[in-house]
Amino acid sequence: MTYSEQFKDYLLTPRNAGELTDTTHKAEETNPVCGDKVCLSLRIENEKITAVKFLAYGCPPTLVCASALTEMIEGLRVCEALRVTKQEVANKVGGLPSRKMHAAALAIETLHTALKGKVHV
Repeated sequence: MTYSEQFKDYLLTPRNAGELTDTTHKAEETNPVCGDKVCLSLRIENEKITAVKFLAYGCPPTLVCASALTEMIEGLRVCEALRVTKQEVANKVGGLPSRKMHAAALAIETLHTALKGKVHV
């Protein structure tokens, strides 16, 4: 499978890369098989995600999926963000080969971990 134009755009121009300074929720998850890592930092006010940033380490699909996820969830209520699926993330980047779906799964897993916890700043 050749990667889509959307995928290439996210790879060349990642959205929301970095870390928030005023984080309320944060998580870091690692894929134990390949070692890819995603870190999400979110600001949540009144149950709404008002800002989100990411750091990703690993294969290009991991970076691309984390970036796409941040765009998908910013502005959503927490309950809406929890309903986003790995398939929706893959669709947002124009599709992924089945062997790379772990990247979308890692992004979603990191989001769920972040939304379950709270960073005390």
